[in-house]
Amino acid sequence: MWREVVEKFRGLPSQRKVVELLLERGFQVSPNGKVTSGGIAIPYTQVASEVGVDRRVVEITVKRILGDPGLQRIFENIRAIAFLADVAPLLGFSVIIIHPEDAKAKGILGDVTSVIAKRGISIRQAVSDDPYLVDDPKLTIITDKSIPGDLIEEIGRLKQVRGVQIRQ
Repeated sequence: MWREVVEKFRGLPSQRKVVELLLERGFQVSPNGKVTSGGIAIPYTQVASEVGVDRRVVEITVKRILGDPGLQRIFENIRAIAFLADVAPLLGFSVIIIHPEDAKAKGILGDVTSVIAKRGISIRQAVSDDPYLVDDPKLTIITDKSIPGDLIEEIGRLKQVRGVQIRQ
């Protein structure tokens, strides 16, 4: 689905950057043309600065989104999540970052979470980068306790896993 959204901006690299940022951050486009996160408006200049374009590019992109009913429905309803990866160690949680062989392959999340669950470790959060939006997508798993070294090795031996990192 994301590929189709981004594809609507083919040949428009500056607008595509804006759309990719909106998707990556879960920013919404309100019916009145505001870029928002929940009810908080984000100025076009801030969005433009983040992706390195002029604010007018953001304005044109928003108008394009509002002019396409399919895009409008998506961007009015997208939501950001509280991603715990950077604060997890401060909360006593562990972070496992999985680098897949092929992020588009089926079953990566299921295989990794099965291995973790068999050890009786609870998963607090699992976030997978979208391989259509991110150049080097990864799966980030937040667990409620420390991850033993042999579990990291076991995850690393899964056929769909290229590498494993841990933060505790």
